[in-house]
Amino acid sequence: MESKRLARERKTVEAMIRIYCRGQHGTRAGLCAECGELLAYAHERLERCRFGADKPTCANCPVHCYRPAMRERIRAVMRYAGPRMSYRHPVLTLYHFLDSRRKPPQTGNDE
Repeated sequence: MESKRLARERKTVEAMIRIYCRGQHGTRAGLCAECGELLAYAHERLERCRFGADKPTCANCPVHCYRPAMRERIRAVMRYAGPRMSYRHPVLTLYHFLDSRRKPPQTGNDE
């Protein structure tokens, strides 16, 4: 069973990709193939996150689980959609801000 925290993270990343796809690729319904692939990849990464419900926001995460090419794509999405999220999804934006204030979990590699 998925935690509320991960479900919210899933909704947030999906909302951001939808905003990006509509603004950059002109899609009106659904997602283009490129953005659909990125969304599927992001969902897979969330599903496999080693921190589970304690997952920090990506900017605060000590482990970068995205492949470099996908990381650049999601960064472009976040740069574009981030400022627009507060207008389109104010509640998700508030929760994301609060989640970003959480301390990142320890990876066990700190010595």
